[in-house]
Amino acid sequence: MATETTVRPPDGTILRPLERDVWDTWYASLERAFGGVPEAPEERALWRDLTEFEHSFGAWDGDACVGTAGAFSFRLTVPGGTAVRAAGVTMVSVAATHRRRGLLTSMMRRQLDEVRALGWPLAVLTASEPAIYGRFGYGVGTYHVNAEVDTARVRLSVPPGTDGVRLRYAEPADVVDACEAVYARTVGRRPGMVARLPGWERLGLLDPASGRDGASALQCVVAERAGEVVGYARFRVRPRWETSGHHGTVLLQDTEALDPAAHAAVWRFLFDIDLTSQLVARGRPLDEAWQYLVSDIRRCGVRVRDSLHVRLVDVGAALGARAYQAPVDVVLDVEDAFCPWNSGRWRLSGDTTGARCERTGDAADLALSVRELGAGYLGGTTLGALGAAGLVREVRAGALERASVAFASTVKPWLPHMF
Repeated sequence: MATETTVRPPDGTILRPLERDVWDTWYASLERAFGGVPEAPEERALWRDLTEFEHSFGAWDGDACVGTAGAFSFRLTVPGGTAVRAAGVTMVSVAATHRRRGLLTSMMRRQLDEVRALGWPLAVLTASEPAIYGRFGYGVGTYHVNAEVDTARVRLSVPPGTDGVRLRYAEPADVVDACEAVYARTVGRRPGMVARLPGWERLGLLDPASGRDGASALQCVVAERAGEVVGYARFRVRPRWETSGHHGTVLLQDTEALDPAAHAAVWRFLFDIDLTSQLVARGRPLDEAWQYLVSDIRRCGVRVRDSLHVRLVDVGAALGARAYQAPVDVVLDVEDAFCPWNSGRWRLSGDTTGARCERTGDAADLALSVRELGAGYLGGTTLGALGAAGLVREVRAGALERASVAFASTVKPWLPHMF
């Protein structure tokens, strides 16, 4: 990361790298920008430990921290199963006293310049306000499902082999290594998933009492077959006692499984926990298998919302790093006002084995902005859909349909947790 300390946004504040001795001040500025409610000590300690100081900086007005930004050094799964270096943009804030002065723009400018200098093709983020980041070239690359399932009235059918999976309770901390091993085996299967670096396993164990809102402490079950852990779920239970009966809620935190039977066994368990009549699941994949096993999807309260926003920092390297589910040979005319090094025409040639993307003087087949490339990059949003919205322009007849098929993913991309 660059160590230049005299980069000045328009209002005269100074951007400088984050030092360890000012982290508390820096993070307090971030907390204030998000409402001022302090996190639990264990949560705050985790984020301090995970902060990558070499990829973080603050905006200072005298002795006051008035802006924050950071990034994690992720490896993000892309179509084809390859892990690509990506800056996980995080902890971005501007003090209310310094809004609308160009401070956020200056921080985004510095950050993307530094990501480019590192040679990382992608930047990704989750947005508290999605409207902000489109102007910096980020497109919504993944969506997720939130569900509130009426488990008193919805049944779950299961595939053959489910009854051969054994479930047992375990203390979350005691089986964290086994759960992380299951997670690691699933990362390459779905675009949008991130490989967890050491320390990130603690995220799934966070359980501050102040955040339970009447629910139990964190619970965990592991699914086993022939002595091998093949799935797990971490969850809480919020009891509710009424004269009409017991109507507790299961609050799913996270779950992974290695095969259909293990997946079904875990979800059947969650549906059938005694004294409960609702299962709440947040941030799940759009095409997760349980949705096709339920007896009544209307009683599952499914809602979809945006998740991971994707920005191609190096168009050639990013498009060349993924595979394509059908042969593609297309010239893209890319518009990128914020990172002009990406603007111009690129020839993309590839298939299921890999791809190349290079500058070209050939006539364009499709014209689009880098924001639409970000939206379609992981294969969840099709170029065809973006074209129907008028956001991708077909220059050569037939090019859009062929490129749309090639860019798509057979499984929906998904970000497994916030960062």
